[in-house]
Amino acid sequence: MAARRPGNYKPRIWDDDFVQSQTSSYVGEEYTKQAAKLKESVRMMLNEKDMRLLDQLELIDNLQRLGIHYHFEVEIKRIIEITYLNNFDNCEELYAISLHFRLLRQEGYQVPQEVFNIFMDGEGKFKRILCMDIKGVLSLYEASYLSIEDESIMDMAQEFSIHHLKKYLNQNMDDENILVKQVSRALEMPLHWRMQRLEAIWFIDNVYEETECFDPILLELAKLDFNMVQALYLDELKHLSRWHKNLNLAEVMGFTRDRLVECFLWSVGFAFEPKYWCCRKWSTKLAELITTIDDMYEIHGTLEELALFTDMVDRWDINAMEQLPSSIKMCFLALFNLINELAYDILKEQNINILPYLRKSWIELCKTYLVDTKWYYDQHTPNFHEFLDHAWVSISGPLLIKHAYICTMDPIKKDDLELLEKNPPLVQWPSLIGRLADDLATSPDEIERGDAPKSIQCYMMETGNSEENARNYVKELIGQTWKKMNKEVLMNRTTTFSKDFARIAMNFARISQCMYQYGDGYGRPDGETKRRILSLFFEPIPL
Repeated sequence: MAARRPGNYKPRIWDDDFVQSQTSSYVGEEYTKQAAKLKESVRMMLNEKDMRLLDQLELIDNLQRLGIHYHFEVEIKRIIEITYLNNFDNCEELYAISLHFRLLRQEGYQVPQEVFNIFMDGEGKFKRILCMDIKGVLSLYEASYLSIEDESIMDMAQEFSIHHLKKYLNQNMDDENILVKQVSRALEMPLHWRMQRLEAIWFIDNVYEETECFDPILLELAKLDFNMVQALYLDELKHLSRWHKNLNLAEVMGFTRDRLVECFLWSVGFAFEPKYWCCRKWSTKLAELITTIDDMYEIHGTLEELALFTDMVDRWDINAMEQLPSSIKMCFLALFNLINELAYDILKEQNINILPYLRKSWIELCKTYLVDTKWYYDQHTPNFHEFLDHAWVSISGPLLIKHAYICTMDPIKKDDLELLEKNPPLVQWPSLIGRLADDLATSPDEIERGDAPKSIQCYMMETGNSEENARNYVKELIGQTWKKMNKEVLMNRTTTFSKDFARIAMNFARISQCMYQYGDGYGRPDGETKRRILSLFFEPIPL
């Protein structure tokens, strides 16, 4: 029997005592009334008939960046529809056209790339004089990340804007003005790829008060709303922490990462709006269990034990547990109970039996884990595409996205469930981005542990390229996959899934890139992940 390997994981940062000791003063009728009054003022702004179309779009953009747009979905939808019909035909301003393009594509409108033709010269390139308008170039840069495949104008827009924004930043590195801040952050990661809730904190703290269209009512509402939602998150986290403590799985098993609060961060990235508590609750519980099972396959179980475990999941049979060590028995029983509980809740609430669909998603995940384990024992390095063909499943994206559908949709549609079983593009592309982002961040630690090879190593082995070239290729593939996902979301306006669910699916890619932006923020959460958790869940914004 092969020796069990140590995980060398960092210990947990947040224990139940710490979580339960935290309080928030932003609860109660006083704050609810204050927020309602501010929301009504903003609603009046959105309904102002004499406001210029560009001013309306800037207002929507600021509401989204401030994290309060979800209160005004009806008003925003109306303005976007009017904007789409007007087409911005008489506008020749790069900033305005780019903002128009980005906001409409965000909402699923198929705005043609040809709207940028007016900014191109006789050789089919973007006019050099545009580089003098850095605000416009920044807007073009952000718009370019809403592109889809085979859009050559948008590819040129991205290349042009990146070149001139980098040049601007190099020439103004010592300047502290608002534009330098925005350019620096945008080049690090475009707005379209970012986790919305964290972006709201940054925009509130660093940018909004210095913008030309600053409105104190919006800022007051953004700060108050953030703190009120933070208080809600804290209550949710306390509930989950009690569940985690009672389950006691990580402590009893001993070998796994203990990451309850980090799992909750994932769930907030997935679905931040207050109405999605059910999704956050189950996503957090599932993510914790996925972490345990992943660690069991990766470092703890023997090949024989893991094959038996996979077979048990396939048969969904607790009577076969006696063949396994006690730690792995506990893992299966925790999975069995949790999934049956979710199925029971949905049956009670919607009178639909989802257990067969839940089981299939877990079977799919565990079988991909077993393939990884066999590759490790056989010392097999697959080629790049062989690896990716199953690795976008082993990142657990399909499982979490399918469970998110079940936890957010009412009514749940059988046709949707059957389509989700086939892993449509709306499931596949966010999961692939999650896998590639994970591999870029975690490869060094996994090589040190002797884990099965990931995409970086597979590409290097297959092509003979350096690690740097392999990483650059994976980064390019992330960009290409975003284009495919953008197309799927644009097309989603006429398909079966709701726009809300499409956004949640897309958010799997965003939270993955967020978590792995500065290294393994999940396996080693004591750096940027810790700072983000503090700001999201425990530190209110001063009013």
